[in-house]
Amino acid sequence: MSQPPWMRSAAGANVYDHDSGTVLPTIYERTTATANQHGAVNLGQGFPDQEGPAWLRQLAAEAVGTDAGPSNQYPPGLGFPWFREAVAEHQRRWYGVDLDPADQVMHATGATEAITASILAFAEPGSEVLAFEPFYDSYGAVVALAGAELRTVPLRAPDFRPDVAALRAAISERTSMILVNTPHNPTGTVFTDAEWEEIVRLARRHGVVVMSDEVYEHLVFDDAAAPHRTVLSVAGAEEVAVAIGSAGKSFSVTGWKVGWLTGSPELVNRVRGVKQFLSFCSGPAYQFAAAEGLRDDRGFFAENRARLREGRDRLMEGLTEAGFNAFAAEAGYFVLADARQLTERPAAEVAVELARDAGVAAIPVSSLTLPRTQQEAEDELNHLLRFAFCKRPETLEDAISRLQAWSRRR
Repeated sequence: MSQPPWMRSAAGANVYDHDSGTVLPTIYERTTATANQHGAVNLGQGFPDQEGPAWLRQLAAEAVGTDAGPSNQYPPGLGFPWFREAVAEHQRRWYGVDLDPADQVMHATGATEAITASILAFAEPGSEVLAFEPFYDSYGAVVALAGAELRTVPLRAPDFRPDVAALRAAISERTSMILVNTPHNPTGTVFTDAEWEEIVRLARRHGVVVMSDEVYEHLVFDDAAAPHRTVLSVAGAEEVAVAIGSAGKSFSVTGWKVGWLTGSPELVNRVRGVKQFLSFCSGPAYQFAAAEGLRDDRGFFAENRARLREGRDRLMEGLTEAGFNAFAAEAGYFVLADARQLTERPAAEVAVELARDAGVAAIPVSSLTLPRTQQEAEDELNHLLRFAFCKRPETLEDAISRLQAWSRRR
């Protein structure tokens, strides 16, 4: 039996066991399972190990259990009108972007559904889709499902800035989309005004759609080179771009799966055409709570950023002391670290050793890239590990202690 197209995609190399012919869970699920198997501290999967703000969770609970919130029946496919109004108000307050909530804002079951619906809406069969590498793993699988081909422009250490000249050179008459993730997962890079403006200019010149994945927008640290701006704040972007946000990352409630997509009425409508045949709708109570949080975060965004910055700095310090070459993230949940000062083995093998022998789970960045040929095996992306710092201080201290003990035993 022939493989489905997504199994032959960039992501397919990481989720399909050719020996047994079985589909594997994503790298995130596999890492968590490995951590559980070995009793390892899980710094692989990017979820906080503490709950989001109590007042936000209480709003959702009241919406489910009382008449204080919306019905628990099907919400509208686009999302409740007041949810879309809250997203529009948020975009105006933070970025000066004016959106009509009636036809320029759409609710999604998490950012991943918005990403999926966008790629399926705009990536034409037989076309090429460009992304910066490493990338969120669903990009490769969904591009393949759309019948398109993923091509990438690598982000290079130490600063992982996007090479816009390389992006320009990669665009061809076959290009249908450019996938941008800023603040970037997993490097933490925040794209600058100049980088954004050139990307939008290229998209308009070549008639391609930009999908901007902005789920880490409220996790930008005070030492970043630039503040986050949504793509829709760039002149001319409304003609070619859609932007995606998430309450899960902004409020540390990743299991709620509350996302949204914004853009011109025409582009949002095209994504809606796909989205309505995916989940159609979800989470009325979570929409209610997220809308209230977007209107007033009660200081949570700043408090959360400060906690994450402390976690980033402590993890970097601990990784450096353990012999890794760690890179400072400008935003997000993750520190990337090169293990070549400790071993020349590729990161995929080092990750297995860390979980088994050190008791710390991390994700090899090669799981978030196109498959490497033998000739490309020494590419630096093949030697990077992703460690999550969105954890309690005691969790990070435990992981650091284990990594340093492992390093001393080598």
